[in-house]
Amino acid sequence: MKALMPLARAGAGCVALLLLALTAGCNRRSDTGPLTVSAIGRPPALVDAARGDGREPDRLLRDAVAQGLVRFDAGGGIEPGLAERWTVIDGGMTYIFRLGEAEWGDGAKVTAADVVRILKRQLGPGSANPLAPYLTAISDVVEMTPEVIEVRLKRPRPDLLKLFAQPELDIFRLRPPAGSGPFRLIGQTTQAVRLRLAFDPARVDSDEVAAPGPDSTVTLVGERASRAVTRFVEHRSDLVLGGGFADWPLVPLAGVAPANLRLDPAAGLFGLAIRHRTGFLGDPANRAALAQVIDRNAIVAAFAPGWAATEQLLPDQLDSSAAPALAPWQSTAAADRYSAARSAVARWQRAHPGPVVLSLALPDGPGATILYGFVGAAFRSIGIETRRTDLAADADLRLVDAVAPYDSARWYLATACAPCSDDAETALIAARDAPNLDERGRKIAEADAAIAADTPFIVIARPLRWSLVAVRLRAWQPNSRAWHPLNHLRVDPS
Repeated sequence: MKALMPLARAGAGCVALLLLALTAGCNRRSDTGPLTVSAIGRPPALVDAARGDGREPDRLLRDAVAQGLVRFDAGGGIEPGLAERWTVIDGGMTYIFRLGEAEWGDGAKVTAADVVRILKRQLGPGSANPLAPYLTAISDVVEMTPEVIEVRLKRPRPDLLKLFAQPELDIFRLRPPAGSGPFRLIGQTTQAVRLRLAFDPARVDSDEVAAPGPDSTVTLVGERASRAVTRFVEHRSDLVLGGGFADWPLVPLAGVAPANLRLDPAAGLFGLAIRHRTGFLGDPANRAALAQVIDRNAIVAAFAPGWAATEQLLPDQLDSSAAPALAPWQSTAAADRYSAARSAVARWQRAHPGPVVLSLALPDGPGATILYGFVGAAFRSIGIETRRTDLAADADLRLVDAVAPYDSARWYLATACAPCSDDAETALIAARDAPNLDERGRKIAEADAAIAADTPFIVIARPLRWSLVAVRLRAWQPNSRAWHPLNHLRVDPS
């Protein structure tokens, strides 16, 4: 019996260690093996940015197989892309980029001439690239040597690198479709693509660099939110990206563990753009009535915890010379806003007998239905009927749900000004063409004040962006761009 006791103690110790290992495995899986990533939207396709529609799967794929002069890191900061370093001279009027070693998918070297040619196509006259309107300050892109590119500006733009880091400005060849990595496309189905990390040409001669193996493989699936959430809950994927307000109600219904749900502090606009300025909507007082009657706090409370409502167009002063402007109705006490809005509608109806009916263009999805219920009820309470249409329709009001590509007040104002008053339009154009940052800031402040008085946009909140993240993906970070590159999902083992 005494001889058996040490064995018993050893056995108990082994069981304890086994239980500890199993418990640790349940709490945090090892970050090894290939990844499966679901992106909400249609199946990913390699398309030119000028022909794309900004869907998450396409942007993720483009960013995976191609890169710009610079890229976003996991936290939304700027890191080297094709350019290994850069410098800014002439008071911010010239950016000089030195290219590192990079190869196209066929092994040919990426040269400055390649980059210049592609950038000029993306930014040239008539370009349909969605970022082109925000890059009019660029006067020329010049090849200085096979490794050096100079970007010359007509006006200083301190936010230029954030625009160059967007997937829409990745250096991407159309024929054959190819980029310089960080991934290579190794397989494709009707719904997904398979990617594998490419060799880094700068390190390929090192004896310590091994060929990328199965652990470096990512399968990117584009699918509806319901399928993406189900796939994640069933442990058939490691990550869901591209979640927004329209699909949010699916998350609590699916029973997603709180440890897997992540929200981004996304910067941008979420609200209703007033597209038609005729009839009832032609009067600024009537547009203000719509803005002040919406219960923003009730709307965000029906969605994700932590989603904050706002009445301000600008989240902060940013590059304006003044604090964010407030609309006149914002000084009205909350208890008095309903009666003021009802009075404005009543005055209109006395002069224009008959019902007021407004169409609202919204996306599909249960979250959009919830939003329509709140907005429709608010408008009905002051005597206005609503009709829901899809986003492609020519509606009176259209939902804008957009993350800001860079941190300039002008982006917020230009996005909201669709259309807006002549004074605001004139100030925005003057801000775009301002010869220096001081003048730009003053014109932005003028445009902000004009838009606040004009009410061309009804702000509700900042964009809601959510992801479902496996606990093992410890490198995932929330950020204001709500952007999560596929090459920054895992901790670098080195």
